[in-house]
Parts: sequence; C-alpha cells; structure tokens
Amino acid sequence: MEQAAPKVTVIPAKVITAETRDKYHQLRVAAYCRVSTEQEEQQNSYQVQIDYYTDFISKNREWTLAGIFADEGISGTQTAKRTEFNRMIRLCKKKKIDLVLCKSISRFARNTVDCLEYVRQLKELGIGVIFEKENINTLTMTSEFMIALYGSFAQAESESISKNVSWGVEKSFREGKVRYNYKYWLGYRKGADGKPEIVPEEAEIVRQIYSMFLDGMSLADIGTTLENRGVCKKTGDTVWNRVTIMNILKNEKYAGDALLQKTYTIDCISHKAVKNNGERAKYLVTDAHDPIIDRDTFNRVQQELARRSSKRKKSDKCVTEQGKYSSKYALTEIMICGECGSAYKRVIWTVKGKKQAVWRCISRLDHGSKYCHRSPSVHEDKLQNAILNAINEYYDCGDDIRKIVMGNIEAVLTDSYSGELRQAEKRLHEIDKARNDLISLITSGSVDEDSLDGEFQKLYEEEQQLRRKIEDFKVQNDTAAKTQEQLKDGEEIVKGFPCRLAEYDEVIVRKLIECVKVMSKTEIIVIFKGGYEVTVEVEK
Repeated sequence: MEQAAPKVTVIPAKVITAETRDKYHQLRVAAYCRVSTEQEEQQNSYQVQIDYYTDFISKNREWTLAGIFADEGISGTQTAKRTEFNRMIRLCKKKKIDLVLCKSISRFARNTVDCLEYVRQLKELGIGVIFEKENINTLTMTSEFMIALYGSFAQAESESISKNVSWGVEKSFREGKVRYNYKYWLGYRKGADGKPEIVPEEAEIVRQIYSMFLDGMSLADIGTTLENRGVCKKTGDTVWNRVTIMNILKNEKYAGDALLQKTYTIDCISHKAVKNNGERAKYLVTDAHDPIIDRDTFNRVQQELARRSSKRKKSDKCVTEQGKYSSKYALTEIMICGECGSAYKRVIWTVKGKKQAVWRCISRLDHGSKYCHRSPSVHEDKLQNAILNAINEYYDCGDDIRKIVMGNIEAVLTDSYSGELRQAEKRLHEIDKARNDLISLITSGSVDEDSLDGEFQKLYEEEQQLRRKIEDFKVQNDTAAKTQEQLKDGEEIVKGFPCRLAEYDEVIVRKLIECVKVMSKTEIIVIFKGGYEVTVEVEK
C-alpha cells in the first residue's frame, strides 16, 4: 500500500518590530537633530528642531520620549565627532530605543556609506528610522535604493559645498588675507584692530630661542635651558620638546611673513589634512604683520637648520666623512683634514692611566692609512691654544683686514654697476637696434635676405659674448655682496669682544671661524668668516 505524502503546516514567523508591538506597549521614540555650522540662523534651526520633536513625540499617546539627540556645529560627512549621534546608536544597541525620527537623510548622514551602514544596523535590531522629508520608514521599505539615492544626493551636495568653500579660501589666499591662530602662537595676541600684536614678554622668549640656536646649541639643549629657567609656553606648560623648538625656528610669521596653504584637506568625507608638498599652490604674504625676529637673523637660522640637517652619520661606504652635527664642540663642525678633507673627531686616549682629549681624522679612525696617509692627531689643549692665538691676532689687526677686504669688495660692487657692465648693457641695446634695422631693410625689399646672413651672425656672436660677460659680472657681484655680509657679521662679533680673549670660547669660535684646516702636527690654518686666513703653530 502506497504511503501518503506528509502534510506540512507553515507557522508564520512572528517578527517583533516597532510597527507590530503590543498596542498597549508605548514605543520608545528618539529624535536626531543636527546643524553643520554655529551661525545664528543655524542655531535657530537647531533649537526649532529640538522643540518640534519634543512636542511631536509627547503628543502621540502611543509613544514615549526616549531622548532628543542633537549635534550642533558638526559636519554630517563623518560620524566620529558626532557625540550625540554615537550615544544614540549605543542606546539603540542596548535596546533602549524602539524608533528614531529624523528630519531628512541629509541630517542623518551626508556620507552614503555611513548612512546605509547605520540604517542596516538599526534594522537588524528591529529599530526603524523615519525620514520625514523623504517619507521613508526603513522597517517597511522593500529596497535600500531610495536611501542610497537620497544619501548620494546629500553627499554630492557636501562635495559641492566643500569645493565652493575651498575656492573661497584659496581666493582669500591670493588676495593676501591671513587668518591667524593665536592659541599656540607664542609672542603674539589679537590686537584691538584685529591684527597681531606683539607680547613683549613672550617675544623675548622667542628671541632667546633664536639666539641660543645661532650660538650653536642643539634643540634639546635649548629645551632643557628653558625648562630649567621655568619658562612657560603659550599654553602655560613648561615642557619644551624638540618639535616645539623646531616649529618656532621654522615659523616665518616671526619674521613678519605668512605662508598660506601649508596644508590642505584631501576630501570632504575624511576631512584629513595633509602637508602641502607642492600638490597645491602656496602663497607667501610678506610684511603681513610686525616681526619679532629681523629678516637677516631668520634667514641665517634657516641656513643653519639646513646645514645641520645635511650632516649625516658616518657610513662605511664613504671615504671622506662630514660627520653629524654636534652642539657640544664647535670644532666638530669646522675642523677638517688638510690631506683628505674628512672631518676631525674628538676621541679620548688613556695614556699611563690618564685620560686626555685628542682630535683625529675620521678617515684615519675608520680606515687607517688606506685613504689618508699622514693626517696627525692633535691634543685638544694645544689645539685650543693655537686657535685662541689666531683669534687674538685677527682681533689685533681686524681693522686693517676689514679695510683691505672691504675696499676690494666695494671696488667689485662699484665696477659691476658703473664700469664695464654698463658699457656691455649699452652695446646690447645697440645690437638690438642694428638687428631691427637689418630686418626693416629686408621687409622693405631693399636688400636680399641671404646677403645679410653674415651681418646677422656677427651680431649674434657679439651678443652671446656680451651676455656671458654680464652674467660673470653678476656672479662676481653676488659673491662680493655675500662676502660683505659675512664680514659685517664678523665685525659685529669682534665689536662685542671686551678685549683680547683670555681663554678659549666655543660660542665665539662657532660664530667667528669658518674652518680650521690641519696641515701638520705643528701647523693649522684658521679661516675666518669673510675669507681671511691665519696660519698658526701648534705646540709640540
């Protein structure tokens, strides 16, 4: 006998949602409000939304108010900084909210991905979101298409607004309008006229930092010195790290300038700001406000920063070594081997149980006599005495030295602008006129073009020769001007000496001397800034 087919009875699933709950059970309804700016008209809208939802939920007898969650002055493209939104989501996950009301999808999120993600999360928890403007209830909708569509519109609107804002900001940059942030800017405060005003006490701290750096101190040493003195930063904190010191030394605003668009925002969704390494235009506004540091000092600090950063650690692959910057010993920077050009390094020898400091060529230390054959080792005390003698000799005849060198420089500068240079420029104008005259003859038909080829060639060759001559004059003039500035720096240092030096001074050595070249165990050449050389003997 054939067995009858089994009978299957379907028992429908009972999904408990905000729409199918017990009619005697009040729904716990929350509302979410958001405005993106803190402008007065937006604040009015913000308060109106809160009042509206408080009244709207209270009037419905089947609802009970579970809270009004409102973010003020927060962008909708990210949820990370929307504290009230995140608090609402946490309560939803704890099943303390049954339904969420929101004015529109753009108020809920302007990021399509975030919008869909949170709608799905709440839907899985049986919690619906009602968007009033779009008339969408996420629990009764059959497709996410409409939410994705409206979310995309909201995101596109944010992107458009972002581009307009970026355009406006860049336009203000081009017009030289500077926006200042005084919160962490040591040395300035906002003045009565809205422009930066120098704070004397703070400005003195900035000047000390620049002065200590030019005296050869490292960033760490400057920070330690300021901490020991109990100097406070703009925030009142007394901890000075390398980054803080570096930012002060690199900040062009202390020279009265303002470099705009140092950073830029990648997009309006991530809001991530990155350093502008040339991807966008930068705008330099000179003399934007009163400076604390004069431009010459600021430029010298930038040069010193570049010089120190160019110093590298020793490498086995290099024959001659620059070494790395040391703020402790000035000679580490300027003392070189007369044979191979490598820097000298301070080492400690132990002789008969006694320690003594000696300066040795780095190449000899690392490679023996493979590359540098005869560089001597020089005892520190004898070396310092020799340098001291050179400085005093430079001081004694400093006026004569400067008169001779400055006289030569002034001659170069004068000749560059009044002598041969002017004659060369005058001849260039004559050549240009002669060429135009020849072209006029050709265009009028008076002369055949081929017959003037030789004339054109002669004019061209003479023009090239004159241009090279003018370029050489300019290079010569720039070099002379630079040397003049170096001599002025040296002159200021020498003027600061109370008398001939009685003992070796690291700061003065760093400021005054360009290079110390070790020629032999008994002879060194001290080259001062400005190019003047003094050959001195080293005691045996």
